[in-house]
Amino acid sequence: MEKVTLDVAGMSCGHCVKSVEGSVGELKGVSNVKVHLETGKVDVEYNANEVTLDTIKETIDDQGYDVN
Repeated sequence: MEKVTLDVAGMSCGHCVKSVEGSVGELKGVSNVKVHLETGKVDVEYNANEVTLDTIKETIDDQGYDVN
């Protein structure tokens, strides 16, 4: 399992948390997603054999947030 912490801009409310955690959490190979609104960070645990970091970033971007 890989673990990564992403900097994500634009998250400000509970809807943002549900949007990011829900969409990333549905990806095959992602085992855990945790959004930290106060710091703008998203922790993701995933299996690199099943999903790429780029796919995770694109999924967050598709929800309307900027991944740095």
